[in-house]
Amino acid sequence: MTKASNKFIVKSEIWLYPGMEGNWHFVSLSKKHSDDIKRRFGANSRGWGSLPVFVTLGKTCWKTSIFPHKQEGVYILPLKAMVRKKEGIYNNDKVNLILEIKTN
Repeated sequence: MTKASNKFIVKSEIWLYPGMEGNWHFVSLSKKHSDDIKRRFGANSRGWGSLPVFVTLGKTCWKTSIFPHKQEGVYILPLKAMVRKKEGIYNNDKVNLILEIKTN
């Protein structure tokens, strides 16, 4: 992941949250960059420590939030079924996306 102001280029693998019904798919941010985001934007956190973001994956853009994954110590990004279907991506696929932290 590369940062430029409040935008990050994320390269990660899609994973399925274990033990959850409903096939919740996520992308994890790196530990290094999660720490940077928390340090720089953590004061803007909302419920459950979430931070509002704008995401671009392929041709799909949407507003969502990233959430702290306490066991791994990183932020995770949920990937909606609509996005996965539209972009033709599945569990274990590697993706590149642009994540912009919303600051206001």
